[in-house]
Amino acid sequence: MRDNTQQLLSGNEAIALAALHMNVTLGTGYPGTPSTEILERLAHIGGRSQWAPNEKVALEVGIGVAFAGGRSLVTMKHVGVNVAADPLFTMAYTGVRGGLILVSADDPGLASSQNEQDNRRYAKAAGIIMLEPSDAQDAYDFVRTGFELSESWKMPVMLRVTTRVCHSKNVVTPGVAEPAGSVPRFERDAQSYVMVPAYARPAHRRLREKLAKVREWNEHSPLNRCIDGDKSLGIVTSGVCYLHAREASPEARILKLGMTHPLPVHLIREFAQGVDRCLVLEENDPYLVESLRTEGISCEGKLDMYRFGELNVPRVRRIIARDSSPEAMAAKGKPPQLCQGCPHRQAFSVLKKFDCVVAGDIGCYTLSVLPPFETMDTCVCMGASIGVGLGMRHALPDDEARRVVSVIGDSTFMHSGLTGLAEMVYNTPKTGHVLIILDNGTTAMTGMQEHPGTGRGLDHNPAGRVVVEDVARAMGVKNIAVIGNPSALDAAVKEALGRDEVSLIIMRRVCKLAETKIKAYEEAAGKCNEHK
Repeated sequence: MRDNTQQLLSGNEAIALAALHMNVTLGTGYPGTPSTEILERLAHIGGRSQWAPNEKVALEVGIGVAFAGGRSLVTMKHVGVNVAADPLFTMAYTGVRGGLILVSADDPGLASSQNEQDNRRYAKAAGIIMLEPSDAQDAYDFVRTGFELSESWKMPVMLRVTTRVCHSKNVVTPGVAEPAGSVPRFERDAQSYVMVPAYARPAHRRLREKLAKVREWNEHSPLNRCIDGDKSLGIVTSGVCYLHAREASPEARILKLGMTHPLPVHLIREFAQGVDRCLVLEENDPYLVESLRTEGISCEGKLDMYRFGELNVPRVRRIIARDSSPEAMAAKGKPPQLCQGCPHRQAFSVLKKFDCVVAGDIGCYTLSVLPPFETMDTCVCMGASIGVGLGMRHALPDDEARRVVSVIGDSTFMHSGLTGLAEMVYNTPKTGHVLIILDNGTTAMTGMQEHPGTGRGLDHNPAGRVVVEDVARAMGVKNIAVIGNPSALDAAVKEALGRDEVSLIIMRRVCKLAETKIKAYEEAAGKCNEHK
């Protein structure tokens, strides 16, 4: 039932509103474009949400909520699902009691990512339901339906959105908020929740039986829609590509798929047999094409040149026309760079002075690979700087190994640097190693979010704080320098490079863009303590 109050919402805002209307017990995740605004919006409109140290922990917390009978919304960008994959695959076996939706925000075109992986592969590999909204209205509706499906089938649901769906706005007519449900309560069920081999084997069989039933349900699901048109061209599509198809070829017959795993094979086969030319329109990987051809459905996919980057209406017109001529190069924009006054600038000036080999990481400081610094030599994934740097130290001749330095930000260190630090202490190269943590007091790259090292929660109110130097000492690092003045960094780096042992340098200077906000948060916290 709709409440008939229309709102202009982005896809992320619509997801948050639907979660609120479905009385989600907890929203949790790790900030990452294009997913970040979902939990921020949920908190802003009255829902309960929090940042986790990383995506794996976020999903595990969400699983705990669902095991207890509550509803959980877990959000992350596409590469975050790599981090959460371990619990994801086993969660498909255990199932859930309360509804659980995992939002995977994919980034075709790498607007702000290190790859453009297609996470539809995860839904199929793990064996979970996957929904793909096309716009903000779909995003709202599919969250509501997703929780219903999750609880009906006792299965997690992946809501796979993309950058364009997350950030584009359109008019949304929300439904009526559900009344408050029962208080969550845990019911013991070891055979479902304790995945020892004896219980996991039958759980796998139950999963496949559920998927077969969901697939049968999906054959007549309202999530899939057929738009009538000229049978000379039939387009099978999902997500934002549906909107591109409608504009690029308004006369075509279109099958819009809302649930893309498990697929409604009979529905698709019937559609394909009713058109002269069946074209599958999808961004990135040929997931749908491969799935349809595996089922013996004759269809045409896009040329391989269109596998890269986002699709849009002009590109879709080219795909329909089978145009293989070279595409016009996009106009080059101004290259990004570290902000003027950024404390990271001093750090990379020093590293350049000493001609360091820099194993870098994900964050604002990754921009040091560009002029004028050009000091970052590797960047693989969150937390990889420490392991990669250690590997180079192990492999290189001593003189060259001593130039290798690992650089990581404070939020990224909390995300996945702790295990790298343990490796550094446990398997120390003979030349030692130097780790520099650039602590600017925030998760700057995704919009100034908090993390366990800031001492503030998602709402910026006081929370527990993890003190990096205390953790490092407890893990066995003896040489620790905490630098507040950039001028002291030069001497600290020179000394650390001269040691054949493990050294940690923490460069602690607040991000210039976050400085005013952080000061306001601290003043508010101080006033709150005074009133207490």
